[in-house]
Amino acid sequence: MLQKIGEKQRHAVKEVTLDLSDSMRKIVRTTFPKADRVIDRFHIQKLACDAVQELRVKHRWAAIQQANDEQEEAKLAGESYEPFRYPNGDTRKELLIRSRYLLFKSANKWTERQKQRAAILFSEYPDIKKAYGLCHSLRMIFAKNTIKDAARLSMAKWYNKVEEAGLHSFNVIASTFYEHYDEILNFYNNRASNALAESFNAKIKLFRANLRGVVDKRFFLFRIAKLYAYPIKFLLSLQRVSIVT
Repeated sequence: MLQKIGEKQRHAVKEVTLDLSDSMRKIVRTTFPKADRVIDRFHIQKLACDAVQELRVKHRWAAIQQANDEQEEAKLAGESYEPFRYPNGDTRKELLIRSRYLLFKSANKWTERQKQRAAILFSEYPDIKKAYGLCHSLRMIFAKNTIKDAARLSMAKWYNKVEEAGLHSFNVIASTFYEHYDEILNFYNNRASNALAESFNAKIKLFRANLRGVVDKRFFLFRIAKLYAYPIKFLLSLQRVSIVT
């Protein structure tokens, strides 16, 4: 579909934002050969957030197993089982389950209850605290309105922190970032993001799900165009490309 755009127009494109997909990189390299490729910051941050949640879930399964073992021991001893509770009233399982959303947010956005829960969580699970710190540091690198060279230095320092932390998931992420280093740092040229395209793509998926699938594609596209009235953004979203000319 992109090849149908005239060569002169495609060569006029200066910048394209994309995800970490190798196939998407190949598409952009082929169709927009003169454009700078920018790895979208939100895809990068999502990887870091996923690594934190993966660690939390691992501890949650361990807590569930521990609770089951304690319950079985109490049953064999003929005693009533009372799970251990932290000062905020959470059991181990509840602490790890209810900490999910606070790990996505910056500490200055936590409620008082979340601050109390986070203090207990980080005290009990130092590795989660390390992982959250690395994720937050990465978020702050992209949040700062800085120049590319300064960001390069900040990213190098972040790599050192990852190495010192010794967390497997973050080592994998750091290796992935290293492979796309220049394209990640291209974000600081114009701070470009395809967040609007991603958001619109999510709306289309939800709309399709609510309809329980699509039978008439032409009518479906017509309804989308009428509902959202953004034909240009709609076309860009279908191709998952954000363009600056």
